[in-house]
Amino acid sequence: MVSRRTFLSLVAGSMSAPRVAFAQPETRKVALYANVGADLTHYDVDVAGAALTKRATVTLPAGVQYAWPHVSRRYLYVATSSSASGYGPAGTEHHVTAFRIDPASGALTKHGEAIRLPTRPIHMTTDIPSENILVAFNNPSALRVYRINPDFTPGEEVKQPGPIDAGIFAHQVRVTPDNRLAILVTRGNEGTPTKAEDPGALKVFDYKNGVLTNEVSIAPDGGKDFGPRHLDFHPTKPWMYVSIETQNKMYTYKMEGGRINPEIAFRADTLAEPNEPPIASGGRHGPRASERPVSVWGESRPGHGRVSGQEGVQGRREQHRGVLHRPVHRRADARSSTSRPAPSIRARFTSIRADACWWRSTIFRWT
Repeated sequence: MVSRRTFLSLVAGSMSAPRVAFAQPETRKVALYANVGADLTHYDVDVAGAALTKRATVTLPAGVQYAWPHVSRRYLYVATSSSASGYGPAGTEHHVTAFRIDPASGALTKHGEAIRLPTRPIHMTTDIPSENILVAFNNPSALRVYRINPDFTPGEEVKQPGPIDAGIFAHQVRVTPDNRLAILVTRGNEGTPTKAEDPGALKVFDYKNGVLTNEVSIAPDGGKDFGPRHLDFHPTKPWMYVSIETQNKMYTYKMEGGRINPEIAFRADTLAEPNEPPIASGGRHGPRASERPVSVWGESRPGHGRVSGQEGVQGRREQHRGVLHRPVHRRADARSSTSRPAPSIRARFTSIRADACWWRSTIFRWT
């Protein structure tokens, strides 16, 4: 069976601007890059026609783990590893490779030499001005920062002034829109009949020019029953959305005065029917909607943004003071190829099948 990470990693970017206006006619060139293992393929995207046209494929040193574009949208940084996912067998090939993006066609060309990493990277991002690359590692849990050279190639690791508490099972790293904080999302591990739960946390650092200091931990009830996996930020409001994998929740946090208020401002369920059986016989987790990334999509205007937590069964949530609204659709039949969003949402969402693996999205909206 093809794993989700092996089957598909997606990076879509406008060649002329960082965001796509879903409510307006699409006139900008859009490229999508999808991988199967170490092969990364470029597709042209016809947004209006919801169609992909396959272009060229580049091959990386090992399986693609994650990718992130430079703020200029002229370069793409790709993290790769030969290790198995989770706590599986460890490989020896771990890299970050830069590619130049052709501004006219979206084609990828390798740019400089790849840099080696110590272990498998599970996630990566750049800071807001794309002066540094931040890389999260899950086994062992760690966070490292690497310079972006003047020629846009990945460079040397930034030496940190002290040790970093990277929690248990880091799964994502992001920098706040004001470039003042770096957040390492550490999922922890669910308990079993023979092993106690490992607590999860959001590890928050002051961030300046690649240096991480003054770490604090956001971990409700000491991280018990708190399994965060991914987060994203509202495009105009001081809100941060966190998908809580093990509890099937979406939490909203407020950012105030350059800090993150540790109190949960709002909670949303991501399952409509949490006691439903798995989508398919022998399903991996039973019903779980928060297990995949959360992304805020859309133009920076009220009514056209979306918060998406991928995978599994769809949830619902009533309107709550403009912070987070109900998802626009519920679970589709396992044999269906297309989910059915509400008519007021001007976008298309598609389920993807590879062997017996399925991916879906839970879409929330706000006004």
